[in-house]
Amino acid sequence: MSEYRIHHDVNELLNLLHVRGGDGAEGYIDLLQKHRTPYVTTTVSSHSAKVKLAEFSKTPEDFLRKYEELKSKNVRHLDPLVYLLSKLCEDKEMLQSLQQNAKERAESSANTTSTTTTSYSLPQTSTKMSMQELDELRKKLGNVTASSTAPLPAEVTRKMLRDKHNKKNPTQPNPVFPNWVYDRPALLGDFVISPTPPGDPPVAIGTMPMATQEQALVEDLLFVLIGVDGRDITAQPVLGRQNRSFIVDSTLDMSIKELVNRILPVASYYSTITRFIEEKSSFEYGQVNHALTAAMRTLMKEYLILVTQLEHLQRQGLLSLQKLWFYIQPTMRTMEILACIASSVDKGDCMGGSTLSLLHDRTFNFTGDSQAQELCLYLTKAASVPYFEILEKWIYRGIIKDPYSEFMVEEHELQKEKIQEDYNDKYWDQRYTIVQHRIPSFLQKMADKILSTGKYLNVVRECGRDVTCPDAKEVLYTLKERAYVEQIEKAYNYASKVLLDFLMEEKELVSRLRSIKHYFLMDKGDFFVHFMDLTEEELKKPVDDIVPPRLEALLELALRMSTANTDPFKDDLKIDLMPHDVITQLLRVLAIETKQEKAIINADPTDVVLSGLEAFSFDYIVKWPLSLIINRKALTRYQMLFRHIFYCKHVERLLCNVWISNKDFRQYALHSAKWFSTAFALRQRMLNFVQNIQYYMMFEVMEPTWHIMETNLKTASNIDDVLCHHTSFLDNCLKDCMLTNPELLRIFSKLMSVCVMFTNCMQKFTQSLRLERLSLEQETMDGPPTQSKPAEEAEKKRQTTKFLAEHVDALQSDAGFEAAISKFDSNFSKLLLDLLDKLSIYSTNDCEHSMISIIYRLDFNGFYTERLERMAIERSQKAAV
Repeated sequence: MSEYRIHHDVNELLNLLHVRGGDGAEGYIDLLQKHRTPYVTTTVSSHSAKVKLAEFSKTPEDFLRKYEELKSKNVRHLDPLVYLLSKLCEDKEMLQSLQQNAKERAESSANTTSTTTTSYSLPQTSTKMSMQELDELRKKLGNVTASSTAPLPAEVTRKMLRDKHNKKNPTQPNPVFPNWVYDRPALLGDFVISPTPPGDPPVAIGTMPMATQEQALVEDLLFVLIGVDGRDITAQPVLGRQNRSFIVDSTLDMSIKELVNRILPVASYYSTITRFIEEKSSFEYGQVNHALTAAMRTLMKEYLILVTQLEHLQRQGLLSLQKLWFYIQPTMRTMEILACIASSVDKGDCMGGSTLSLLHDRTFNFTGDSQAQELCLYLTKAASVPYFEILEKWIYRGIIKDPYSEFMVEEHELQKEKIQEDYNDKYWDQRYTIVQHRIPSFLQKMADKILSTGKYLNVVRECGRDVTCPDAKEVLYTLKERAYVEQIEKAYNYASKVLLDFLMEEKELVSRLRSIKHYFLMDKGDFFVHFMDLTEEELKKPVDDIVPPRLEALLELALRMSTANTDPFKDDLKIDLMPHDVITQLLRVLAIETKQEKAIINADPTDVVLSGLEAFSFDYIVKWPLSLIINRKALTRYQMLFRHIFYCKHVERLLCNVWISNKDFRQYALHSAKWFSTAFALRQRMLNFVQNIQYYMMFEVMEPTWHIMETNLKTASNIDDVLCHHTSFLDNCLKDCMLTNPELLRIFSKLMSVCVMFTNCMQKFTQSLRLERLSLEQETMDGPPTQSKPAEEAEKKRQTTKFLAEHVDALQSDAGFEAAISKFDSNFSKLLLDLLDKLSIYSTNDCEHSMISIIYRLDFNGFYTERLERMAIERSQKAAV
């Protein structure tokens, strides 16, 4: 059982039991995975568990009857369930807890019902029902119960199966027998129940001599054995799946009657088998049941030949009742087994794989009875032929030809072209799926490999290449499972190798992934510097004012003028202006396969006007079959990583531009330079933070994780391994880059916002300073140009600089610039400490050791250590309280 299935089942159980609080599902899942052991069903363990539950039950007969009914229907996992229940019965505390839980749930449901349902008028408790009214009520309840449990008529069942098939395959309707096949009961070979013809009543057989009674009964039995009513033995009508019963003349001699009653079960078996053959031979019940009925017809021919031979002896006067009993005994066991199988298939509504499971279990259970096992083996081999033909086409060629929905693998109508559009790609997982109840029990262990084998070959076929397994051999049913297991293993190994070689060599999967890494993970540094220089002005505009073709042209120019020009797949890189910012895109990714997915995907874009920088992202054109690996979900993760790093690069450029523009201040001897040194120090701290975060993400997360993925891809043996390694790479990058933790992302976003606001403030101050400088210079240098000496020019410049310095000090003082810088410093320090503290918590509690590298890089000299330790002490004191 997969981890996801365990998680689902545990959550369902907790919801059913109304369990709240505690460690939640995760705690129970960890315990289950640590302590689970495979349950091996054996006859001894299932029998002892059944006996134990029967002893524990208040009504053992009802429990055993229900168990046998479910067993006859071939209900899957019945024995493991009984074994689990028997273990629960041994645990007294568990029983008390379940009883208490059931009582609480009953009370809560009763309260809910009383508040939501309308009131009904009930008779007074003093009134008593008469015996006649009580009998009528019992009859009505009995009729309701019988009608609810009675099977549907055969015509209705056939129509339902036909409609189901025609709905799934409208272009290939099921063939249908003409109506007269079903309207003429005399053609079916079973008893035809007709009213007794009018006339003189027959003479009672009990008044005849013993020899005459015996001869008459032999003749009647020979008729009854082939489904025809006799004179003194008549068949009773049957309802649904009941066994046929007979009425024997009550005046018959007791000794003869006893012998007749021994032979009559064979006639009942014949009736059950005949009805089963005639019903299940219809096309609606599938090829497996059709093959089973064909095998039964062959065995029934031998039975009819025996009855014909007995009739020949009877005509010659050589057949007595004792001889008839002697000749019929060897056939009785065969007929009993056939009737039992027919009843089980009929009761369980078995088709396809479930029929084969039932036959296999019967064959396996008759291990000590060689004759019965040989009979069941013959039936199972015959019934498995059409199923194995479908299996061979699937594992050898990747084709499903299953007109009656019997095969374990089901095909769904999904278009591979949508794989680049859907965020939650379902093509690979849901185009072909396993249907559990169609898996034969002897193929249960190989079901996943059978599914994967056909999927691998089908992908290659979708690319226009015809593939057939060179080791293809006919798959035959045998009790030695290793025979067909080896065939499936060979087909699986071939399919894995064919698809893997096709993707790796012909479609150059690794080269494609490297190309994506160049652009989405910023592997090509010179390309991005050139691209950002070219598009800086364009990306500052609102996203609605940006002309996408212009961005495409600038992208093309940057690609051609950098080392990216050597990439053969560079033309697949495209510009994508997203309708939402990076935080919203993150939520869309995190909401995949959750209840919030539909709401987030259908949500309107944000009302805030996005700039080009906030909306900008790359996209990549991927064609089939590479889109199985590089699907839309994977590209969305790449886009998340790219937009995260791209924004960090943008903030770094802003801080560097502040450094460049602030170099002009060096020529001024400012009178109060304290505020200015604080601004320079804060800018350097911000730049150090952004650069170290970038270094951490690119060289301590992405590069090592990429190399691990590359190494794993070289050793991958099938496409599922490739998918797993690629998804693991992206998930690890997202997690270690703090994109899957909303709390860390919120703090990081605020830090980036503080940096951007600081750069805007500094740029505004720089621009105002330059304007003042130009104005002062203009005032100082007013007047007609003169031929002054160099010494006079130098003196004028010195006076201008001195006056400008005094003016700048007054400007910053008036604007409250020093207070603004102090506020920026305070906010940045507080958020950075908060980020380092949260990183310390996650790296310790959640064992996310890679994130602790950020702390070591940002706190390399222990500047924040003391404050972090103080915060940890305060947190522990609060937890203790």
